[in-house]
Amino acid sequence: MRILAAMLCANVLFAQANYDLLLKGAHVIDPKNKLSAVRDVAIRDSLIAAVERNIPAAQARKVVDVTGLYLTPGLIDLHTHVFAGSEGKGLAGGHASIFPDYFALRTGVTTVVDAGSSGRHNFAQFKRTVIDRARTRVLVFLNIGGAGMPGGAQEQDLQEMDAKAAANLAIANRDTIVGIKVAHYSGPDWTPVERGVEAGTLANIPVMIDFGQFRPERPFQELVLKKLRPGDIYTHAFYVPVPMLDDNGRLLPYLFEARKRGVLFDVGHGGAAFEFRQAVPAVKQGFPPDVISTDIHSGSINAGMKDQLNVMSKFLNMGMTLDDVVYRSTWNPARIIHREQLGHLSVGALADIAVLRLEKGQFAFVDSWGARMDGTQRLLCELTVASGHVVWDLNGRTRERWDKLGNYQPQGEPYWDGTRGGARPKPLPQVR
Repeated sequence: MRILAAMLCANVLFAQANYDLLLKGAHVIDPKNKLSAVRDVAIRDSLIAAVERNIPAAQARKVVDVTGLYLTPGLIDLHTHVFAGSEGKGLAGGHASIFPDYFALRTGVTTVVDAGSSGRHNFAQFKRTVIDRARTRVLVFLNIGGAGMPGGAQEQDLQEMDAKAAANLAIANRDTIVGIKVAHYSGPDWTPVERGVEAGTLANIPVMIDFGQFRPERPFQELVLKKLRPGDIYTHAFYVPVPMLDDNGRLLPYLFEARKRGVLFDVGHGGAAFEFRQAVPAVKQGFPPDVISTDIHSGSINAGMKDQLNVMSKFLNMGMTLDDVVYRSTWNPARIIHREQLGHLSVGALADIAVLRLEKGQFAFVDSWGARMDGTQRLLCELTVASGHVVWDLNGRTRERWDKLGNYQPQGEPYWDGTRGGARPKPLPQVR
């Protein structure tokens, strides 16, 4: 009878619970809402239900103590490569794309934006094989080149750069395609940039530019001062060939003019495009990136870049505040790609959350060219919640101790919604 009564009581309490999950005691950083303070965050039906000073634990079905940690919106990595292409070759230069679930969720990243791996000829394959299967939300900068990034002569073929066709595909897939990518062109003319901007204008989406080579016939200054529109993005902002510093190590004035025009500068760290000798002076002289991103692929993930949190940690150790680093990894990229439903913790927003630990100690960080920077702090992901479901739990904070469960049975993965066996996790919902 006592057991039956206890079960009935538990069922009544479960039915009366206001929230599915309650995260208590973290320092919440929500740049959109200008919040940086200790708060509790409650989730119901995959949405943020409450952000308050003290939400009673009895109101939630599951309570997780995250005291001493930082709670932020799910991170958005604006520059990734997660499609290997129609021929499975991956990126030019021998680096392969990576399936997003292999790296994103464990670092607090709930949304990745693929930067041009697909073009109009293979976008449908990308959607079928990656976007519709991944647990991580995948958005796309569509390459102006029809084949995406196969390398070689195909990326130089101007006949494959059709602005109207790219724009039409973007308009037909607004739930997924958020921008146009122009990359790796080595010719002397502006044609790819001009066609990319034309496509972006027709579809009303931003353009991301990655110069393949820097040439005197098309100077970088002209790109950011004349060719790009407000809201367009130059990635690889701290790549050494970018003319950034004068002979005395001072930032060149045109950079501030470009930013005043509304041109945006993205980190796009990658395996070869981020150097401390560019980034450190820029940050110290008031020119931080607008967006912190990885340019993740098989080469960069195992080298100096590593992951989103490692790149964020580099800028922390250059003197940026944690609040500012979070802003440039959440709300600002969401705004730039016109996905204002993401990147914040407003009540009613999708419950994408990263719970981070800021470790203090002696650490070191490496840039793309093998140079080291010493630091005293770094970020680590303790918990990731994607669309209301726990998808990464480093220290089992959401789980019961084994010796309290008796003769327990397999529980499956946290994000499998209580199913057993080999059920496939549902992809995150796309947002318009």
